[in-house]
Amino acid sequence: MPLPSTHEVTELLKAWTAGDERALEKLTPLVYRQLHQVAQRCMAGERADHTLQTTALVNEAYLRLVDCSKVKWQDRAHFFAISAQLMRRILIDFARSRSYQKRGGAAVHVSLEEAPCVSNEPDANLLALDDALTALAAMDQRKSKVVELRFFGGLSVNEVAAVLGVSSDTALRDWNFARAWLVRQLSGEN
Repeated sequence: MPLPSTHEVTELLKAWTAGDERALEKLTPLVYRQLHQVAQRCMAGERADHTLQTTALVNEAYLRLVDCSKVKWQDRAHFFAISAQLMRRILIDFARSRSYQKRGGAAVHVSLEEAPCVSNEPDANLLALDDALTALAAMDQRKSKVVELRFFGGLSVNEVAAVLGVSSDTALRDWNFARAWLVRQLSGEN
């Protein structure tokens, strides 16, 4: 199945915003595969045995997107930016809920032979990334948004520039700065 044109998706989004429910029915099969790809990127850093599967993440994000009836969709890039942001929030909420379980609820049960190979590191990394992105947002909201759109949304620099209303050069500078800043934050350097 070929990818739908950007124009086609944008027109359906605008029709949906205007209240056309048939537009949502036409839009869903057109964007599902791309939403699944965004979810796969979001899940790439997670454990292989993560209890939240890619399809479940897509479905949860879809339910929240459909509930966003008051959003004035600008275009395809805006839709996927919001989708990526929702998926990030879902994963962060899921990771936090796991870390708050009491009395060993989050403990992984394994045999002694498997014990050296088990780690909850991806959840910790995701929470650390979220904390670092929150700190970056406090310093510079746009740079944080660029990371979210590129890393979680998989948008190109040009698409990020269009969503944020800046030039491609500005988006690229923000991306390069934010990546370096995050590496430094996550590595513990001052």
